[in-house]
Amino acid sequence: MELRKRIGFFLGPLLFFVIYFAPLLPQSPKAHRLLAVFLLVVVWWITECIPIPITALLIPVFITAFQIAPVKEAFAPFSNPIIMLFLGSFILARAMSVHSLDQKLAYSILSMKSIAHKKIRILFALGLTATFLSMWISNTATTAMMFPIALGILDSVDSEKRKKDTFSFSVVLLLTLAYSASVGGVGTPIGSPPNLIAIGMLEKLAGYRITFFQWMMTGFLVLVPMFLVLFCFMKFKLKGEKKSGDLAPPLPFKEKKVERGLTKAQKNVLTAFSVTVFLWIFPGFISLVWGREAPLFLWLKEHFPESVAALIGAGLLFLLPVNLRRGQFTLSLKEALKVDWGTLLLFGGGLSLGFQMFETGLADAIGNFVISLAGGSASLAVITLLSIILSVYLTEVTSNTASASMIIPIIFAISNKALINPLPPVLGSAIGCSFAFMLPVATPPNAIIYGSRLIHLPHMIKCGFWLNIFGILIIWVAVGFIAPLLGLI
Repeated sequence: MELRKRIGFFLGPLLFFVIYFAPLLPQSPKAHRLLAVFLLVVVWWITECIPIPITALLIPVFITAFQIAPVKEAFAPFSNPIIMLFLGSFILARAMSVHSLDQKLAYSILSMKSIAHKKIRILFALGLTATFLSMWISNTATTAMMFPIALGILDSVDSEKRKKDTFSFSVVLLLTLAYSASVGGVGTPIGSPPNLIAIGMLEKLAGYRITFFQWMMTGFLVLVPMFLVLFCFMKFKLKGEKKSGDLAPPLPFKEKKVERGLTKAQKNVLTAFSVTVFLWIFPGFISLVWGREAPLFLWLKEHFPESVAALIGAGLLFLLPVNLRRGQFTLSLKEALKVDWGTLLLFGGGLSLGFQMFETGLADAIGNFVISLAGGSASLAVITLLSIILSVYLTEVTSNTASASMIIPIIFAISNKALINPLPPVLGSAIGCSFAFMLPVATPPNAIIYGSRLIHLPHMIKCGFWLNIFGILIIWVAVGFIAPLLGLI
């Protein structure tokens, strides 16, 4: 066991007992006990001494065992509609992967004649493809799928050009892939787990419902400038390499599955995905044009909320046949069960912890403490900026879902105590949880490309440091100033 995990394994329970028996929050025994549980969970999540989803699954166990809340209330968030939204989107993403629809799209774009031999164009196309795919499937799946394609591109580059201390094309291309997958995740609610955590908590704690379309409009205010900054930054890094313009050998993209048209299964997946996206986006479009009180918007909101739309799309995969005589449908149950259950468990545990922080008054106590440190008052702009910074750098050392679960309830409480609108800081925090670029442990995309051994830690830290700064500023301006000005939040 790694030293970090060993420390966390013993530090978590030690901290729990110290807080549990300390005379803290005597006016609220439940909040006191939850504080001990919260610190135990935080230590275990950061050190990963046991798997993060298992720690999340233990949260309602602790809440029940220490009489913080009844068992039904502790486990209720695991059946939250947000969980069903993610489950449906995971099944759709699994179908895309099983039938190589995502890979076909990537190969088709990167094998275009106008792209295939120009390094700068390949860099842009690879980044844009990863960004688009990670809006709909996890950034981990996007990077894992695009990684072999990137290695195929690098096979066309003379290996002797790859030097440890320089930003060669291989380094720039792989970093662009990982960072683009993270940036794309902010474009839709399902693109990254922190997005849905923020949406769920805003609805539960503030009574404010963000539609799929509304999130996309806000997310694109961050995604578009961040992708352009990322591309220009990586293009600048590539300038130091000699002969950075063309690739002489042809790229290895001439595969049969790319050359032929869509298969029956791929058409079915595309149909299910299109129906789902339509049901996600159309109500928001109606509200944008005719307002949130329009009868059609209210009807769609009541009958086809995002979670129901996701499960309709997932259900279609089991109804649309590939070969009816053989009883073969688009997706089998065996394949569907291979979705990322760990993220769903982490999601449920995080929501359970967040909701109980408000029910017991712990979040308010933490909010009072933070506001008192700030001298009793803080502006919306300052709290939004600090929320983004805290989220970005905490995510450097732990899961973005875990980071969002820890930070967002506290930000809610701080906003309430400061008497400010919680939307900008909460949304900024959620988006910031996807923008950790410095360390391999920050996100799975970083870990995947670091594992190629073509990326050395100084490369990632140097690029990630500046991209973290750019990301923080872009998020702050987008959610703190532009989105409210446009009436999006």
